[in-house]
Order: sequence, then structure tokens, then C-alpha cells
Amino acid sequence: MSSLKKFLQTKNYTSIKMTVTSTGHHQCQAIINGVEGSFIVDTGASSSCVDFKSADHFELLSEDSDVRAAGAGAINMLTKTSTDNHIEIGEWAQSKFKLVLFDLSHVNAALEEYDSECVNGIIGADLLKKSKAVIDYKTNRLYLKI
Repeated sequence: MSSLKKFLQTKNYTSIKMTVTSTGHHQCQAIINGVEGSFIVDTGASSSCVDFKSADHFELLSEDSDVRAAGAGAINMLTKTSTDNHIEIGEWAQSKFKLVLFDLSHVNAALEEYDSECVNGIIGADLLKKSKAVIDYKTNRLYLKI
């Protein structure tokens, strides 16, 4: 029987290595608007997002949003949106990608408490659905259809 990696390669998927933080989160590198950053892969997050503190780093143009964000340990958080972004993960790329900006200090504080690297944002279900993502937890690989 063929391995998952070989099978997905025949279906035009790219393979991205994820690291596992000491908190058990899966993390990968992504490039937004030509700038690399570190992101948690979170199937439970509906939208991909970037920390307010990283907005300038990724050259994001944003506008206020009426939508409030909620996540583990935080609710009713102010958000902004940024449209028309180019995102790359491995060989997968998407233009005109919409990102949500909000305060991820609670996430990074939890990561720091466990001596894990801080992140710039979260890869959420919107991107994972769009890319027809497959996660192989055994090999810590994220596969995205290109």
C-alpha cells in the first residue's frame, strides 16, 4: 500500500512540515505579502488571523470590523479585516486572501509560559477548506492542494 505522502503527491498536494510546540499546537511557516512568519494551524478557528502586533510586519492594510472574535480563553475581542493579501504556504499560494486581525497576546502568553515560540497568527479553517487540506498527525505534515 502506498504512503499518504505518495498518494497525495499524485493528487497535486504540497507537503509542509509542522512543528509541535510544548503546548501540543501544530505550527508552520507562511509567507504573507512576501514576509515570512510563524503560525499555529488551528482547525477550530473559523478564520485565518494575524496578531495586531504583526500587522506592520506583513504590510497589512486593515479596516475596523463590527465582528467580535472569541477563542480559547478570550471573548468579545475587537477585530479588523485585511483584504487583498497574498499568502504562501509551501508551494500553495492564494491572492486576494482575507485575514482577520486581532489581539493574540493571550495565545502568545500561553505559549511563552510553556517555553514555546510566539506566533504571528493562526491558519484557520477558511484556508484549510480552500486548500483542501489534509493533516497527517503521525508525521506532523500539512498537505495543501496546489
